Amino acid sequence: MSMDANLSAVLYKKGDLRLEDRTVPEPGPGEVQISMHSVGICGSDVHYWHSGAIGHFVVKNPMLLGHECSGTVSKVGKGVTHLREGDRVAIEPGVPCRKCEVCRNGRYNLCQDVFFLATPPDNGALARYHTHAADFCYKLPNSVSFEEGALIEPLSVGLHACRRGGVTLGHVVVVCGAGPIGLSAMLSAKAMGASVVCMTVNLDSKRLEFAKAMGATHTVLIESKDVVAFTETVINTLWVRPDVVVECSGAQFSIDLAIGVLKPGGVLVMVGHGPDNVSIPASSTIAREIEIRGSFRYKNTWKAALDMVASGAINVKPMVTHHFPLEKTLDAFNTAKSGAGIKVIIDCFRE
Repeated sequence: MSMDANLSAVLYKKGDLRLEDRTVPEPGPGEVQISMHSVGICGSDVHYWHSGAIGHFVVKNPMLLGHECSGTVSKVGKGVTHLREGDRVAIEPGVPCRKCEVCRNGRYNLCQDVFFLATPPDNGALARYHTHAADFCYKLPNSVSFEEGALIEPLSVGLHACRRGGVTLGHVVVVCGAGPIGLSAMLSAKAMGASVVCMTVNLDSKRLEFAKAMGATHTVLIESKDVVAFTETVINTLWVRPDVVVECSGAQFSIDLAIGVLKPGGVLVMVGHGPDNVSIPASSTIAREIEIRGSFRYKNTWKAALDMVASGAINVKPMVTHHFPLEKTLDAFNTAKSGAGIKVIIDCFRE
């Protein structure tokens, strides 16, 4: 076997990310082997590297990072009929059991027995080669690049959140947070027919300029911690209260703002993971019948998201601000951690 047969980015423990050569994995029944092309760095990858844990998910053994990804099918396992060698694919990273009640009801993102790339103890796909369940790999339309294929994962988080919120034609939507997930929610809301999408962000006006360039109709910079005053600012900016707020930060202030600003009967979709416990203004929530809906990852979004990107209804390309080769993974992670860009992509193919 040649050197660098399967160069892989392995996190040993907090702060200890190494590049090492591993054996090339062979596809089992129902799987495909993928020659990896593009892998995006997610905030969770950076968090595992930096902190060694997210909530109760703790890195205890060496683990490959990376779950926003695309590549080319290089081998096909037994029983796989919808893919063949040479197919370009986007990978859905969560493979559920397919047998439990939530899976059978179609809400497979809530499966308790899920294999999810780069979530301890499950390995990710930041390597030259990766094997994956074939039914969770989706052919890329000809007009969709590998880079866009990798971005289908963060886009799916925003799309699922907007579906959970019931966003539809003519809705007014506020999105809190303007990172990749907030931007994905904004793009999805617009594609689903929202006529107004306002983005709010804490003290980072550059992010808001970026959001505006990507299609947000309004932006509001949070400069004070006075929820009441700030709620008025948002309503005065929009001239109306929103139907749906998609909350992507998890911050207490943001949740207070969301409930304060929503119209009676409005929907708050909670996507962002902040502190484990946040408080909800109960009497105002009850008296105005505000609905609070959790949104976890995604389900059945890949085909729709790929079609939206292929048709031009959603343009994710501007999100990619940096590229690094696999050999420079550490530089890529340092860039992602610095917050310098929006989305950092690692190119896993050999030059």
